[in-house]
Amino acid sequence: MDPNKQIKKKKLGVKLPVYFLSLILVATVAAGVTFIFTKGNQLSFANRGTGSDESESTQVITDLNKVPGSKNIQAVYEIILSNYIEDISEEDLIEGALSGMVNAIDDPYSQYLNIEETETMDETISASFEGIGAEIMSMNDQIVIVSPIKGAPAEAAGLLPNDIVLKADGVSLAGMTATEAVALIRGERGTTVTLEIQRGSQTLTVDIVRDTIPIETVAYELSEENSEIGIVSVFSFARPTYDEIVSAVEDLRGQGAKKFVFDYRQNPGGLLDQSLKIGNMFVEDGAVLLQTEEKNGNPYIIKASDKEYGEFQVTEPSVMLIDEGSASASEIIAGIMKEEANVPLVGMTTFGKGTVQSIYPLTEDSELKLTVAKWLTPAGNWIHGEGISPDYEVEMPAYAFLTIIDSSATYELGAVSEAVKNVEHMLSAVGYSLVADGYYDYDTSEAIYQFQSDNALAQTGEMDEETSVKLVSELRAAISENDTQLNKALELLESMSD
Repeated sequence: MDPNKQIKKKKLGVKLPVYFLSLILVATVAAGVTFIFTKGNQLSFANRGTGSDESESTQVITDLNKVPGSKNIQAVYEIILSNYIEDISEEDLIEGALSGMVNAIDDPYSQYLNIEETETMDETISASFEGIGAEIMSMNDQIVIVSPIKGAPAEAAGLLPNDIVLKADGVSLAGMTATEAVALIRGERGTTVTLEIQRGSQTLTVDIVRDTIPIETVAYELSEENSEIGIVSVFSFARPTYDEIVSAVEDLRGQGAKKFVFDYRQNPGGLLDQSLKIGNMFVEDGAVLLQTEEKNGNPYIIKASDKEYGEFQVTEPSVMLIDEGSASASEIIAGIMKEEANVPLVGMTTFGKGTVQSIYPLTEDSELKLTVAKWLTPAGNWIHGEGISPDYEVEMPAYAFLTIIDSSATYELGAVSEAVKNVEHMLSAVGYSLVADGYYDYDTSEAIYQFQSDNALAQTGEMDEETSVKLVSELRAAISENDTQLNKALELLESMSD
């Protein structure tokens, strides 16, 4: 890349979207503020609208005494307090009961949050936070990587969507909530966390040095191959994202761009209102942007409106890039592009998150996060667990999935392992002729020696830490230079008329 043509990025001083770390689309479409309050043995739920909708509030009241088996809750509580052999507090029992009740619905996006978890999730960040920079979720009692944040240590270390995090610093994450896992994985800048990762049948250990994670939502540049094509990369959906995209497109237009690639790969989602405003850019007033469907309700249709969502329009030929890490709000955009805007999708099938969560404050130090609705594409398709398929399926090179070097493996003459094979594949990808057979023989040592020589490293023929870091860096450069998905998007745009 021309060093004078750097992607333009702007660091943003914003509050991290609520529940950004566990991939939630937080919204109550057309419902405004959602809350919960308690009174005696009754729980009263209300969705209170704002403005003219407030008179249409609904309320559902459930008397717990009328629920079969509810008396057992009180009985178990009293028996444990009176007879359990160890000391246990009343607060811990209540916390466990509440968590267990939410866990019973078996929904990875619903969760009871106590004061510590609420503080972690609601943390106000001026311009950044400290950690490894990865979106995670709890699924089937496992902690799964949804997407690493662009430019963060997790991405640099090679974490990929659908990687399973088995352990953090030797502590098993099995059965933990996403919030509990975040508490173990996050930490101060400069400290190291050791993660045990399962990718398919392979288990790897990777050391990641935590850093300050800037909240950047948009970057852009002109294509080096065609100066009339602008590339806009959108990393997440935060409060400034719509305005950032508008600025990016206007700047690129000023530089001569007449066509656009909108890159939503590895974008885990965020705020719903931003996705609606962004989707509105590509369609005419009255087009369907989204449908939502609450319990026992009919779909509620949200339509494009320049008056409501902004008048800015993108009318130039465009292509959208998606992959397995495109989730939630990114999938809302993909649905609009595919079904309403006639914008082709290039890449791989998206993550598949088609639900909406609301936040119910319980007390000053706890709250309930609950899945309250499905969201559907403009055509009424529910993509949950399925994702949105591209119009042009394009895989990245196989070596794009080799970006972890197992720090716990042995790399010496005679060693035989999948970790050695992984390193051999990396060396082959960056231009060193080598058979990737998993056997650390003299050919492997010689390839490493030559790599070290070419990169001004200590020439030992051994896979030390400095060599590992440089090899991963070179591999990432090779992936960037052979971005098959972006190349396909550029090819499509070149065939489209202005």
